[in-house]
Amino acid sequence: MSTFHSEENSEFAELLSNFERQQDGGTIVSVGLEAIVVDIGRKIEGTLSLAKWKEARDGEPSVGEAISVSVGPRTEEGYYELSIRKVERPKDWSGLEAAFAAKRTITGMVAELVKGGFRVDVGVRAFLPASRSGIRDAAEMPKLVGQEIECRITKLDSEKEDVVVDRRVVLEEEQGLRRERAFAELREGDMVRGTVRSVMDFGAFIELLPGVDGLLHVVDMSYTRVGKASDVAKVGDQIEAKILKIDPVSKKISLGLKQLQEDPWSVAARTFKVGDRVSGTISRLADFGAFVELIPGVEGLIHISELSWDKRVRKAGDLLKAGERVEAVILQVNLAERRIALGYKQALGDPWETISEKYPIGAVVEGPITNVTQFGAFAALGEGIEGMIHISDITARKRLDHPREKLAKGQNVKAVVLEIDRERRRLRLGMKQLEPTTVDHYISEHQAGQTVSGRLVEVSGDSAKVELGEGVMAVCQMKKGMETSTQSASAAPADVSSLGAMLSARWKKGAPTGEGQETARAGEVRSFRIARLDSAKRLIELELAS
Repeated sequence: MSTFHSEENSEFAELLSNFERQQDGGTIVSVGLEAIVVDIGRKIEGTLSLAKWKEARDGEPSVGEAISVSVGPRTEEGYYELSIRKVERPKDWSGLEAAFAAKRTITGMVAELVKGGFRVDVGVRAFLPASRSGIRDAAEMPKLVGQEIECRITKLDSEKEDVVVDRRVVLEEEQGLRRERAFAELREGDMVRGTVRSVMDFGAFIELLPGVDGLLHVVDMSYTRVGKASDVAKVGDQIEAKILKIDPVSKKISLGLKQLQEDPWSVAARTFKVGDRVSGTISRLADFGAFVELIPGVEGLIHISELSWDKRVRKAGDLLKAGERVEAVILQVNLAERRIALGYKQALGDPWETISEKYPIGAVVEGPITNVTQFGAFAALGEGIEGMIHISDITARKRLDHPREKLAKGQNVKAVVLEIDRERRRLRLGMKQLEPTTVDHYISEHQAGQTVSGRLVEVSGDSAKVELGEGVMAVCQMKKGMETSTQSASAAPADVSSLGAMLSARWKKGAPTGEGQETARAGEVRSFRIARLDSAKRLIELELAS
């Protein structure tokens, strides 16, 4: 590697050599807001930053005060950059041996860049390996040439005049001391300001003081979800943050940015109540539901079970999309666990609120079978409404051992609404009620005005219950003044053949007579005229034939 040397470096080396021969320090000639101007002899002045002064000295600098300084390169303003000298350069070989034995820090001037490191003047020529220079970036190495550094002798061979020095160990010790002072000054909860030094996916490292970094983790950047730290912070940004934790053992500082703002869940506690109708944007989807951002930093979950009244949704993405604006109803608020449960289907309206108006008892409905169980089957009527058909209400024609004997999933069926329980969200349906009965057949085969025969089953006052056939009952209004008997019909024949035999016997004997008054008794067979037939109500009304 070629050496690096310039006229400016030669001038600086000569200045440094003369400065050391002629005097041990400089004199403060002025104190500014950010820097101190020091006369270092031969009408040459240098500047010392107040920050460096405060690092090395207690109290304020004053004009005329003598100080020991180290001379650095010339600044753009023409001044030499100074630092307070804390150590001296050995004057002779015995001084080097004493510094090596005591592992004492010495000063030296970086003379040139050579292969593998630097040549440093510490009274004799010494070698500084690049790995121990404290410079990580190779492009920055030439800038060290011409600077006075502090280092420590790691190898000293007087016969070969071979001297090796280490600058990195001194820098690390100084950094450790700065960190100790910084940790002594910083407190958890303090507000600090620093510069972003580096950014990783998991967070940003912020330099709070020289050599003191704090980590701003991605989870503490914002109450809203942050994908990666570079979305919030860039190298060189000035950031104000809050110290969340200081670990005195590991010397790690955790910082928070979002903690400078009000916790959005405090806002949520004041804003959201169960039953409120809210709107938000779907921030992310999962198979079990959708997360909705209600306000920045506060999300609610629409569980998959709360997405639809009538559809069996397998995953939230089947109905909703990320970024979509939706309305929902707050079902539950758990501030302790920072959870809000939302209902999407509830915002669409609960069909059970109007179930009695839409499906009144007695209404005929139609829909597909959605599920078949041991005790019955379920039919979908739409809008999330399902009705249950009990096994005993499927058919009247035969006794079923299992609903699968008559019904299958997907089969479209008709049924009649038998019962509504809105509170328990249950609807009972019946299919057998739509099957034609013997009454239906009888009504379809007869007309009003026809004369028919029947048996009086029960006589009560001016009305009687009449059996016209097996399972066919009618109501008859009796004539006023007619004498009736409430004799039980249990002993009378109940089948159609017996009814026919009784009618035949009556015709042979003639109509019964009394003392001027007709008598009607339960079990008696008589002739009736059909007064009215109502197929919808399955009602047959009779009157006595004359």
